Amino acid sequence: MGDTVGDCSALLTEMDAFRQGFGQPAQLTDALRSALLLIPLTDSDQMLTSTFGGLNWVCAFTSEQEYARYVLARDEQGGTCRFHTVFGWRLLDVLVPTVPGPTGVVIDVAGATPMAFPPAVDEVA
Repeated sequence: MGDTVGDCSALLTEMDAFRQGFGQPAQLTDALRSALLLIPLTDSDQMLTSTFGGLNWVCAFTSEQEYARYVLARDEQGGTCRFHTVFGWRLLDVLVPTVPGPTGVVIDVAGATPMAFPPAVDEVA
């Protein structure tokens, strides 16, 4: 697997700044919206979602290496590792709204520094 999907450098920089206490929520969201992300697919070519804490979550990855960590953590070495690349704005504005119920996005969930973007407040209410 290759190292990168697309330009996620701004997103990774903003995630790091946020973890260090210097991040700005608007800049973090803008960086997510402009990043080209890798989204796992199910065997039926649907966007893979998981449920945790009563919420639906879409896992998105900044590189094929981050996705490989996720696949290995789920012990799916023999399973399919199909994915689709999508810009963050499309994920947030088009794909996430198709999932029933409140749905958040988690970036690089099996990596050393994952970050969760919970569902918008108006989605939960």
